[in-house]
Amino acid sequence: MGSTVIYEDEDTFDDGSRYEMIATAIPKSDDYPEGVKYRFQYMAEDGRTLLRFDNFPDHPGVDRHHYHTPSGVYDDIEYTGLKAHAQKFYDEMDDRRER
Repeated sequence: MGSTVIYEDEDTFDDGSRYEMIATAIPKSDDYPEGVKYRFQYMAEDGRTLLRFDNFPDHPGVDRHHYHTPSGVYDDIEYTGLKAHAQKFYDEMDDRRER
């Protein structure tokens, strides 16, 4: 079984920063029990990560659903569904853009 893109969005802001969001439906597994794999990334014009939400399961010490910051620190983030998670990313990205 393959994967199917179920959510995708991207844009570039006037300051050159941009975001890319992709979520795919995949078979449920121990690594992806919800059957969704995602990466939502907001980055500077030069490609540096400013914020990333993902559920890659191989980061020691953090939950499956976590976020990355410019300093590389990650932490757990609550996942209650794809739509709510995408909205949480947009809100957090907007907060960081306003700083």
